[in-house]
Amino acid sequence: MKIPLKKFSNAFVSSSGINLFVLRLDKIHPHISGNKWYKLKYNLEEAKRQKKDTLLTFGGAYSNHIAATAAAGKEFGFKTVGIIRGDELGENENPTLRFAKECGMEFRFVSREEYKNKNTSELIRSITSSLANFYLLPEGGTNELAVKGCVEIISHIDIPFDYVCCPVGTGGTLAGIIFSLQKNQKAIGFSVLKDGEFLKEEVEKLLTSPLPPSKGEINTEYHFGGYAKHAPELLKFIFDFEKENNIPLEQVYTGKMMFGIYDLIKKNHFLKNSTVIAIHTGGLQGKLSPSLTLPQGKGD
Repeated sequence: MKIPLKKFSNAFVSSSGINLFVLRLDKIHPHISGNKWYKLKYNLEEAKRQKKDTLLTFGGAYSNHIAATAAAGKEFGFKTVGIIRGDELGENENPTLRFAKECGMEFRFVSREEYKNKNTSELIRSITSSLANFYLLPEGGTNELAVKGCVEIISHIDIPFDYVCCPVGTGGTLAGIIFSLQKNQKAIGFSVLKDGEFLKEEVEKLLTSPLPPSKGEINTEYHFGGYAKHAPELLKFIFDFEKENNIPLEQVYTGKMMFGIYDLIKKNHFLKNSTVIAIHTGGLQGKLSPSLTLPQGKGD
């Protein structure tokens, strides 16, 4: 399908001398949207090839990957099980978990300490041992097959460009994008995690080589306190952005990236007349309701 590539024509962007576009990957599917479609594409093919009947994966309570895996399972005939970080939570805790439950996903809640040590956790080993025929999707869906899918994202950009931007949680999308860049094109990933400097190493592992500064960088300044955290300044930006551009953002991923892009434009980070592409990675099921996104006394 043709993915919309929209140019921004608002006063701020027009006066900056930057050509800013957004690639609306959120339009690719109602529920398996954005980068998750590409991360799951070849993994689902492999799960079918192995004749697996269950998708098992990990994630936080606000994870787009959890929601997308649940939706993919429902659509393509897999049972789904999510091991969720935070045993103080419940399956109706937020819109993401409610949506995943409605899609049929079963949850296994584990403590944050168990989750942190999930590769060696006896509890998690006991959970997985009780499942007979599962295909394991890692946290965030990032593995070699996910990166292979994300390489295809750039093919939807049919104009010359200088920079391409995306939010970063595990690094798979950014790695796929870097693989597909041409000479003199650069990727900027915006970490949604606090202390996200480690993501550079994660991306380098996926690239199997050092991250060349000329090809990519990870900006760690716009996490707003960490994963799924936000601040009035971010919520005000999202409210004003949506009102002006008629493009929905959520506060976990795309809102932070777009805030960062606007701020970098203000700081003259991009060369004049540069063309910048922002990748809208979907995840709108986790968007706060309008009554919650507008900070008190703001946005009127």
